Amino acid sequence: MSTYMAKKETLERSWYVIDAANKPVGRVAALAASILNGKHKPTYTPHVDCGDHVIIINASKATFSGKKTTDKMYYHHSGYVGGLKFISAGALMKAKPEAILELAVKGMLPKNSIGSASFNRLKVYAGSEHKQQAQKPTVIEA
Repeated sequence: MSTYMAKKETLERSWYVIDAANKPVGRVAALAASILNGKHKPTYTPHVDCGDHVIIINASKATFSGKKTTDKMYYHHSGYVGGLKFISAGALMKAKPEAILELAVKGMLPKNSIGSASFNRLKVYAGSEHKQQAQKPTVIEA
């Protein structure tokens, strides 16, 4: 018996909605990354991008455990000398709640072309409304 290998031409991508309200950021991000990779499918093949589309709603209502809102920092660098910038998780949640979940999911995806293509299938919204009703997404409980 031979091992099944998924092919790019035969893939069917589904749409899923995850509600992040009152759920930890890491739990929601881990579920989203697994779906984006395609690991929830029995036909998962590591070298083929066989993941589905994910919509995360209510990103502004996601929670952090412990003191992460004040202690956790997000860093980036401008490229100039002394150009290290940082912002706390609580401040970023108020300014751009979508960015928190996007950064969490991006960190859980593979660092290659498959991870980049998977990240493009992620849509994050701060509120409870999304623009993909025409795709008839399936609601997943985190």
